[in-house]
Amino acid sequence: MASYNPTVQEVLDFLEAHGIGYEIYTHPPLFTIEEALEYWKEIDRSHTDGTGPLHCKNLFMRNHKGNRHYLISYECHKNLDIHSLEHMLHQGKLSFASEERLMRCLGVRPGSVGMFGLIHDIDTTGADPKELFENGHRVKFFYDKALLGASHVSFHPCDNSATLVIRVADFQKFINIWGGEAEALDMDNIG
Repeated sequence: MASYNPTVQEVLDFLEAHGIGYEIYTHPPLFTIEEALEYWKEIDRSHTDGTGPLHCKNLFMRNHKGNRHYLISYECHKNLDIHSLEHMLHQGKLSFASEERLMRCLGVRPGSVGMFGLIHDIDTTGADPKELFENGHRVKFFYDKALLGASHVSFHPCDNSATLVIRVADFQKFINIWGGEAEALDMDNIG
């Protein structure tokens, strides 16, 4: 079995403990979608079903008061206008969350944001009660409904030196295990 850095291994251990299958691909740290697309070509060619996964871009935002946090995942070729996104989400004025917030809420550094960071939002013991939604989580997850139409999706496993591919059924299973509020949105017309 391959050896991965502790951040990636934590995600793999979580997935294995919950019966979620995955394919992992390692690469140099990737900080932009343009960089990632070069490495994702190989994933698309080698993917088990021959179609390639839907690759995701991720944003981590906060509201203007700084007491609410939002993870937004969407198909990587789409461009989102933040002002239009604010209107769609109905969460008020949004801004990008700081590195400190990324680490506190998702356990990631800039460039490594993705759905798998939600494993760090399961146990919120010790979290500031002002940051918690009614369901006890610090993060609300918005995702592009286009993800549900794919057979597989890909995200970084809390570290941008690897990409994990999972089945869409396992994407939905992961969201259920996390247990926070998640909402599918039509992101085809934002931008």
